[in-house]
Amino acid sequence: MLNLAHLDRLQEGKVLLAYSGGVDSSALFHLLLANNIRFDIAHVNYHTRENSDSEAQDAEALAQKHGLFCHTHSCRLGGANFEHRARTERYRFFGYLMEKYGYLYLVTAHQLNDRLEWLMMQLCRGAGLPELLGIRSIDTREGITIIRPLLEHDRESIEAYLHYHSIPHHIDESNTDERYTRNAFRHRYGTPLMREYRDAIRRSFRYLEEDSDLLIEPVEFEQIDQLYYVSNPLTMRSLLNGIDTVLKSFGHVMSKNEKELIKQGGTHIISRRYTVSINTDYTFIAPYDNNTVMDKGFKEECRRLNIHAKLRGYLYGAPNAFALIRRLKDV
Repeated sequence: MLNLAHLDRLQEGKVLLAYSGGVDSSALFHLLLANNIRFDIAHVNYHTRENSDSEAQDAEALAQKHGLFCHTHSCRLGGANFEHRARTERYRFFGYLMEKYGYLYLVTAHQLNDRLEWLMMQLCRGAGLPELLGIRSIDTREGITIIRPLLEHDRESIEAYLHYHSIPHHIDESNTDERYTRNAFRHRYGTPLMREYRDAIRRSFRYLEEDSDLLIEPVEFEQIDQLYYVSNPLTMRSLLNGIDTVLKSFGHVMSKNEKELIKQGGTHIISRRYTVSINTDYTFIAPYDNNTVMDKGFKEECRRLNIHAKLRGYLYGAPNAFALIRRLKDV
């Protein structure tokens, strides 16, 4: 049987498994059962394939067979960049379930091949260490703690586990379509490298994650209304990683140029929608509003507190957020 990472944490309470019915999530479903983990499953039907509806029905039947609850979500996503929008949609669904039902962790079936494919894609986009390690064994996303128990196992080992135990699963025919970026990296580079260097790749990811934990300080923004704020960490790299996480939660992925601007410090408008203001002690992120007419007294107070003009439009209509900044700056 495959060993699950972070088994002690999985045993702390009831968790939610992101379940597609494919190779990886089918294996993880049965491994959670075998390890007596309390869990339910969540399945998203995008209606992109002929078998989508039957796969959703199979997920419900499997859960019922084992006395679990299956949360289902049906959506149709048109337009470009399907992979990004599908990811945003399913994590919105997972977040809703986590909050409503009080699941302790979200559990996903990402494995070693996924991790290598992600690293290669980010490497070709000019990413830093936190982005290269975007798939971590324990992570947080929009307040959700995510555990990936299969991250040290490669796809070949997982398929062997399914075959040995005769576990039925679905095969997503779209996985062969190289119009999807991840599939192209998988078939051209990831699979041959994993076949040749699996053990070395596994060790490298362990070292990289340990190094990242030492180099990048965790940055957790707090929120009041639509204002996000944090006490500045020791390094700009740590702060940039925190800012990037917040903006991604809004659906915005920063460009290289935007990241270079942030590194300079000061106040910047991102995507014409967000203000990022880095002060001496705190960093603030808020919606950008340049249409609000402000009274003289408010402007004078902002000048006294050294609140940048690009942040004032939002604060004028957000008294709770403004009161917070006054308290922080008057300390």
